[in-house]
Amino acid sequence: MNFGNLVRAYDAFVAFRDATRRFREKPRDETGLAPAQTPAGLAGQIEARLTNVVVAALKEAFDRDHARLELERAQIEEQRRRVEEALRLELRRQVLDRELGRLRLLAGTALVGWLSSVLVLGTRAAAMPPVSRIVLASGWLLLLGSLAGAFVAQGRINAVVINEDATSPSGAGGAAALWLLIAGLALTAISLLLPS
Repeated sequence: MNFGNLVRAYDAFVAFRDATRRFREKPRDETGLAPAQTPAGLAGQIEARLTNVVVAALKEAFDRDHARLELERAQIEEQRRRVEEALRLELRRQVLDRELGRLRLLAGTALVGWLSSVLVLGTRAAAMPPVSRIVLASGWLLLLGSLAGAFVAQGRINAVVINEDATSPSGAGGAAALWLLIAGLALTAISLLLPS
């Protein structure tokens, strides 16, 4: 007789016996499991206790894994929030840097325009009619106003950085500086074109 066939026959018998027991078992309780049967004797008690210990250990391990997963989710969410905040601050810094560069360009242009109009007045003062001098002086005032507006707007940007109010970084001073610069340069050019 072959030993392998004997083992297969024994396995088939055990499987058949387990299948017949399942059909004859008592109804299941609310957890869906069959009620625990207490095996007779000391071996049954030890087996029941070991089963309880294993179930408790598994439950504790699952609870610990669940807590670890929740902690990891919270850490990932916190990291995502930090990255979004850093990105928001970087974008804000770039906007303020661009606005500050624009205001510095306006201030430099206003200063160069004012200095060039002073040179024009110095070289052509005797040949200029009074109307041309008045227009040139008005251009000076507008260019100086543009320069002052650019400086005020730059100061407002510094206050924006401190207060973190990014709605309008340069405010009305930045827009006024641009329009005063354009008007001042236009009046200076017009004063040069007036007939002598």
